[in-house]
Amino acid sequence: MSTRTRPRAHPDDDTTTYREALRAGLRDALASDDRVFLMGEDVGRYGGCFGVSLGLLEEFGPDRVRDTPLSESAFVGAGIGAALAGMRPVVEIMTVNFSLLALDQILNNAATLRHMSGGQLGVPLVIRMTTGAGRQLAAQHSHSLEGWYAHVPGLRVLAPATVDDARHMLSAALADPDPVMFFEHGSLYNAAGTLDPAIHQVDLDRAAVRREGTDVTVVAYGGCVSKALEAAEELAGEGISAEVVDLRTLRPLDDATFVGSVRRTHRAVVVDEGWRSGSLSAEIESRICEQAFFELDAPVERVCSAEVPIPYARRLEEAALPQPAGIVAAARRVGS
Repeated sequence: MSTRTRPRAHPDDDTTTYREALRAGLRDALASDDRVFLMGEDVGRYGGCFGVSLGLLEEFGPDRVRDTPLSESAFVGAGIGAALAGMRPVVEIMTVNFSLLALDQILNNAATLRHMSGGQLGVPLVIRMTTGAGRQLAAQHSHSLEGWYAHVPGLRVLAPATVDDARHMLSAALADPDPVMFFEHGSLYNAAGTLDPAIHQVDLDRAAVRREGTDVTVVAYGGCVSKALEAAEELAGEGISAEVVDLRTLRPLDDATFVGSVRRTHRAVVVDEGWRSGSLSAEIESRICEQAFFELDAPVERVCSAEVPIPYARRLEEAALPQPAGIVAAARRVGS
């Protein structure tokens, strides 16, 4: 589906793409609460850089779907001010690298005001952005910086990996009284899936076991969850039963789920599209070792991006990123 194609109907109403699930979540939020509005570069007439907000301007009007100037610091700051004034803004930053232009607003204002005001001020703000590589957008638009934001107290950090989470996480994020960073992996927008009609809300404090297993735990999030599931399928053909844990929320981490899984399988592989040094994978490995060291039958393995600026050339880009083959190889090593 092109990002410029108008929203389409599916033969099965429960089948949707990740992009359409996000759009449905935005539509519900705008329709159910007059305080909610969307703002960002090209979110209105253009329908969003990746087509997520296509059609919402026509449906809700320019007061609720606002195109902004190209100044991330300015419009994120405006979103913080609106949240302080009682609104529920959803701010879209085109890609994660541009969020660095608003880092002062996010780190020194949004994340700190509740603490610095003694609990008097909250910033109920959701900041959405596209993250990740795999689309030949070269070094400046292929970052995975979720781990940077997961380092910051005062923020909640989300990374939906499935159409159900894409559909339902936004409403839970908007109910949070504090700022939420909402990371959408660019490789997932066209991914299709079937919505579970039994799911109407999600628990942002809980990771999810996407596949049960007994021999090794594979911990992943965002765009790497599908790669972990693909690797688990290949491992099953070799007689290795891999349990796949989708973190979903990167701050606060749900230690109980992934550490509990490792206590059952006694082996762990952590998959992270971020660079290995100082990464979220290192934090997860550390927590596993701190809480379940004597349950481990092998050292924890990590599968991360190569420590280079992400290349433009497709084969080089693929080589630089975590891939199912690398996850399979890591699982074999911990099981040998």
